Amino acid sequence: MEKGILHFEVGEQMDLFLLVKSSVKGIASNGKPFLTLILQDQSGEMEAKLWDASEEDIKAYGPESIVRINGEIQSYRGRNQLKIRHIRPSTPMDAVNLSDFLEVAPLSKDEMTGRLTQYIFDMKNPNIQRITRYLIKKHQQAFLEYPAATKNHHEFVSGLAYHVVSMLDLAKSIANLYPTLDKDLLYAGVILHDMGKVVELSGPISTSYTLEGNLLGHITIMVNEIGKAAEELDITGEEVLMLQHMVLSHHGKAEWGSPKPPLIKEAEILHYIDNLDAKMNMLDRALERVKPGEFTERVFALENRSFYKPSFHK
Repeated sequence: MEKGILHFEVGEQMDLFLLVKSSVKGIASNGKPFLTLILQDQSGEMEAKLWDASEEDIKAYGPESIVRINGEIQSYRGRNQLKIRHIRPSTPMDAVNLSDFLEVAPLSKDEMTGRLTQYIFDMKNPNIQRITRYLIKKHQQAFLEYPAATKNHHEFVSGLAYHVVSMLDLAKSIANLYPTLDKDLLYAGVILHDMGKVVELSGPISTSYTLEGNLLGHITIMVNEIGKAAEELDITGEEVLMLQHMVLSHHGKAEWGSPKPPLIKEAEILHYIDNLDAKMNMLDRALERVKPGEFTERVFALENRSFYKPSFHK
């Protein structure tokens, strides 16, 4: 496999096909338009500026277009950036496909479906099991393809399902250590907590926020979905309220987007599991990009800290 964009050193020349993930027009100090491009391949993404961009450039280099770029890697404010020497749109002759550039979860969809099904099968409470199974079935395709976020963590194809499966394994370990936890409620909370993202976000490629995403957000969307599912299934038990609370409180605090703090034990644990898995993913991705003995770029979502990779790490 050819070298990915993130594996080039500063000063190194590169000539690659890349996918335009996003393209934002700006005006430079000389009054001329330029484009800020986020370019990606399976190794990850990098920013590049296209100066003196014409109207044709703006049309040709929009999101989801594939381009061939010749340039070099430079460091700008502590981050690697791609300096474009030459850029052109890809043509059918290049024989490149969108899927060649997408970062995907390390587990296959079939593997993740199997693991999700097993966790739902293990649930003993019929109300919790039926609501969870109903909602997974309703949103299955998107749930297996969407990223978990537009940036920061699990922002790759099938990232949402991968985040959930990783969290389920964590939840299982924790529930075995603390047997007073209600496994059914915890597993259902893990599966449902971010499912609203299939409505909040636009899809697995060049992901952006939908109208519902901007105006309601995934938490509100999912609380409504649980209510509708319970009505459809004619379920009226306290479990409905508990599942809604799990979703409502999983961000932990009002300033982090949760309308209510966790007020049941399983909701408190869900918040920690979610946070732990997201942070571990961010750290792994940041540290993957540096050699032992080096510091990472600053990780915005981790209080803008740079993390060190010990020299004895492989």
